[in-house]
Amino acid sequence: MTERVLLVEDDPSLGLVLHDALEREGYRATLVRDGRDALDRALAEPFDLLVLDLMLPSMDGYEICRRLRAAGSDVPILMLTARAREEDRVMGLDLGADDYVVKPFSLKELLARVRARLRAKKPIAPDLVHLGELEIDLASMEVRDTASGNGDRTQLTKLEAGVLTLFFANPGEVLSRGRFLDEVWGYHRHPTTRTVDMHVARVREKLGDAGPTPRWIRTVHGVGYRFDPDT
Repeated sequence: MTERVLLVEDDPSLGLVLHDALEREGYRATLVRDGRDALDRALAEPFDLLVLDLMLPSMDGYEICRRLRAAGSDVPILMLTARAREEDRVMGLDLGADDYVVKPFSLKELLARVRARLRAKKPIAPDLVHLGELEIDLASMEVRDTASGNGDRTQLTKLEAGVLTLFFANPGEVLSRGRFLDEVWGYHRHPTTRTVDMHVARVREKLGDAGPTPRWIRTVHGVGYRFDPDT
């Protein structure tokens, strides 16, 4: 299921830039510019993440955060602000924010922090997965053909196993190439999105899922990939 992000930013230009960046990453983003409206939406709708500016009309980000936590909401909150003082960051975290980014910020870093906050809520992939007549063992990094009388086995590399782990933990969800880079390679490294495509192609080959109409690993053009397990 596509993750929903409530983006609260009263600067029209910055708000549109962030909204479009989140949508390109595969999230369903809702842009709100007023503080009280943001609080009402966050309490009424099931968002997976709140990206919250501090200086807002009608109600500031600190008060929104305080009221959400007082109401029992556990939605992750990533605060955005031009306030760089230590006491401002401490106040935001003490009120229940999960992360704090100071303007001006790198869009690449912000998206990595968004992925990190959302990743914390993700389920863990099973060690053993069956796809048709295949048995994928992530612990031993093997693909076994259970229909073969010889028990044919194909070895996975560490990165290929990492790609499958992300797929198996998020069945049916569209995963951006940036998310693979963040969670499998780590965003402290600097591979390109082409690297993701190459590894997905190798995984498809080892699963016998290559060709124009893959059975399990589907390409979502302009975004990334989706794993569709057997029904």
